[in-house]
Amino acid sequence: MIVPVTGVFAAVLGILLLVLSAQVVKFRLKYKIGMGTTGDRDFEAAVRAHANLIEYAPLGLIMLGIAELNGVASGFIYWTGMALVVGRILHAWGMINGHGEEHKARAIGIVLTWLAILVAAILLLWNVWYVYG
Repeated sequence: MIVPVTGVFAAVLGILLLVLSAQVVKFRLKYKIGMGTTGDRDFEAAVRAHANLIEYAPLGLIMLGIAELNGVASGFIYWTGMALVVGRILHAWGMINGHGEEHKARAIGIVLTWLAILVAAILLLWNVWYVYG
């Protein structure tokens, strides 16, 4: 069985990961440093935006993929995946443009990410209960 809806979201998040990785590499080359951040706020924000994507995106994608494989309606997968992707993009944008400080996009992004993971968890539990319960 294939997971085309989750596959699209994985591709988009993969591209976002490369964009955020390039931001970190830019600072690493600028400061000629392989590890750490030199205390530069923009460098720290770039590293945390990248790391935060790595912390949240895999679990969200795994949950979406399992839900899609288990037969959850593709519309639910689509809207939950959209929330995850938009949340990750907003969080990264707010983190970098807010220089690591509070930023509206960053806050909205994390809330959307959390909601997407919560909805995916509910969909998985509902699907297992409904189908196998």
